[in-house]
Amino acid sequence: MGFKSVIATLLSQLLLFGCGAAAVAAWRGGFYACLVLVLLLGLWLATLALLHAMPPRPLPERKGVKADSDADRAVLRAVLDQAPTPLLAIEGSGRVRALNRAARQMYATEDILIDVPEALLVGGPRLRYAGRTYRIDRIQALGAGTVRTILALIDIESEERIAEARATRELLQVLSHEVMNALTPIVSLAESALAALDDVPPPIERLREMIGTLFRRAGGLLQFTKAYRQLARQPEPVLAPTPLLLVFDDLSRMFEARWAGRVSFAVEKPPNISIKVDRDQISQALWALLQNGAEAALEGAVAPQVNLSAWSDDHLSIRVADNGSGVPSEAGLRIFQPFYTTKTEGNGIGLSLARQVARAHGGDLRLVPGESTLFELSLPI
Repeated sequence: MGFKSVIATLLSQLLLFGCGAAAVAAWRGGFYACLVLVLLLGLWLATLALLHAMPPRPLPERKGVKADSDADRAVLRAVLDQAPTPLLAIEGSGRVRALNRAARQMYATEDILIDVPEALLVGGPRLRYAGRTYRIDRIQALGAGTVRTILALIDIESEERIAEARATRELLQVLSHEVMNALTPIVSLAESALAALDDVPPPIERLREMIGTLFRRAGGLLQFTKAYRQLARQPEPVLAPTPLLLVFDDLSRMFEARWAGRVSFAVEKPPNISIKVDRDQISQALWALLQNGAEAALEGAVAPQVNLSAWSDDHLSIRVADNGSGVPSEAGLRIFQPFYTTKTEGNGIGLSLARQVARAHGGDLRLVPGESTLFELSLPI
C-alpha cells in the first residue's frame, strides 16, 4: 500500500470517529436534525472507505472489438474478391500470394503462385500473360514489421484497342489530306498535258515543263509514302543494359559531324547509370530531337545552340533544348502528329517517331511549356 493510501485511510477513520462523537452529542442535546445529517455523512464516509479498501476489479474484456475486427476482415475479403483487377502480394521472403478471386483464377491457385513471371519480381512495367497485356501498378505496404509489395494487374488490352483505333483515325485523316493535296495537281497537270497533245503542232517545251512538274509531284508523293512506311514499321524494342554515357558520346560525335561550325552543342555530363533500352532506337529518337533543335536554332537565332542534358530520380529525364524562335502555340498540340510539320523541307515524322520510341519503352516525350523550345524524353529506370 502506498503512502497516499495510508494517509487516506487514516483520514477516513478520523472523520468517521468525529462523526460518531458528533452523533452522540446531538442525541444528548436533542438536536435530532443534526443527528440525521451526521449519520448520513458518516454513512457516506464509510462507503468511500469500503470502496477504497476493496481491490480493483479487472476491466471486462471487450469481446466485441475482436468480433468487429473479424467482421471487417470478412467484408474486406469479400470486396477484394469482387474486384475485377487481379491483386497480388510479394512477401519479404519472395513468395507471391494471390489476394483475390481474379488473381486466383488467373494463376489457377488457391494462395501461393508456383510459376511466378519474371516481370512481377524484377519490377517490370508490363506483363504479358495468357495472350493479354497487363500494366503492373506497385504499392509498398508497411505493417506488422514486414514490407510487402502489392501488385495490381491492369488489363490494358481494351485501352490499347481504343488508342489504336484513335491513332488509326488520325493517320487516315492525315493520309487522306496529304494524298489529296499531292494528287490534285497531278491530275490537273495530266489533264492539261493530254489537252496540249491535241494542239498542232504539240507545244514541246510546255509539255516538257508539265511532265517535269508531274515527275516532281509524283516523287514527293513517293517520299511521303516511304516516310509513312518507316513510321508504321517501327519494330518492338530489344532491351539491354546500356550506359547512358555511351549514348551521349555517340550523339555528341554525330552532332559534331553534322552541324560543326554552324550550331554549337552544349552537353551536360549525364548520370553514371545504365538503362535497359534498345540503344539503336533511343539514339534514333534523341537524334531526331537534336536534328529538330539544330534546324530550329538555325532559323531563329543569331548564335544557334542546342543543349543536351539528363537527370534521374525515380525515372530518367533526357532534355533537348534549342535557342530558336520556339514552337507557336497553335502548333504545340499538333507537333507530335504524324506528318505535321512547320518546315518547308520537313516530312513531319521525326517527333512522332521519337514519341513512339519513348512510349514503346514505357516512357513518354513531351514539349515542356515555356518561351524556349525544350523537349523532355522520360524513361523508367
